[in-house]
Amino acid sequence: MFARSAIASRAAASSLNVAGQTRNMATLKEIQNRLKSVTNISKITASMKMIASTKTTRAQRAMTVARNYGKVSEDFVKQADVKPVEGAKEILITVSSDKGLCGGIHSSLSRRSRKYLGEHGETPVVILGDKAKVQVQRAYPGNIRYSFNQIGSTIPTYDETSAIASVILSDKSLEFDSAKLIYNKFVSAIAFETDSIESYPISQIVEAPNFNAYEYQEDILENLNEFLFTNNLYWALVEGHAAEMAAKRSAMENATKNAGDMINRLTLQYNRGRQAVITNELIDIITGASAL
Repeated sequence: MFARSAIASRAAASSLNVAGQTRNMATLKEIQNRLKSVTNISKITASMKMIASTKTTRAQRAMTVARNYGKVSEDFVKQADVKPVEGAKEILITVSSDKGLCGGIHSSLSRRSRKYLGEHGETPVVILGDKAKVQVQRAYPGNIRYSFNQIGSTIPTYDETSAIASVILSDKSLEFDSAKLIYNKFVSAIAFETDSIESYPISQIVEAPNFNAYEYQEDILENLNEFLFTNNLYWALVEGHAAEMAAKRSAMENATKNAGDMINRLTLQYNRGRQAVITNELIDIITGASAL
């Protein structure tokens, strides 16, 4: 009876040891698979960071040119001393894009747009980009009159902007006196801020106190109106694109760094588990040799 109980207890201990080893080996396999997945993700984010860095450099060059033209239009309006008219019909244009993986750059635009619509509930909205459209549509679906996508995958061009401006200006049912453009302003390679551009109609500019200082012909005023609106829209698009590329670069850099930290933790955990398995196997060998 004593011999049978000893044999049974040893068999039970052996089965528990085998089960423990099996569990440890399964855990090590899972850690190894996860380590491989995180390593692959790290390679992808590192590649996306390099691509975003190249695109950021190109976007900054285009932004510099667009900003110069935009500043000229802005200075023209300031020198003419154009003032907003109380009670004027206004339209809101949110300049976003279709791409993600760039931090909270689209969320800031949506918050600013929703805040403005909360104060001016009847204002019609034109949204450029699907990211902001999804977020604004949840709270104000009836305000959206136009939405444009497939913008921002490459550097926006003036031809694309002119086509968008033509659709907005040619819609007779969309009557507005001035336009408020909300966009992301490029501050640095790691920072941006949500800003706005006011676009006034030519009738309001002509009535400005200092506009008589300029020489002009009556037949070019409508063309000037379309040019100023398109120029402001192009400025917002290109500067927003540069801010988006910079934010994407920062996001991919942070993702690569976080993946590296996770790889280090998983490697340490894998090595500890592997050492524990080897130690248990050595104990079994030494115990068996001692028993013999």
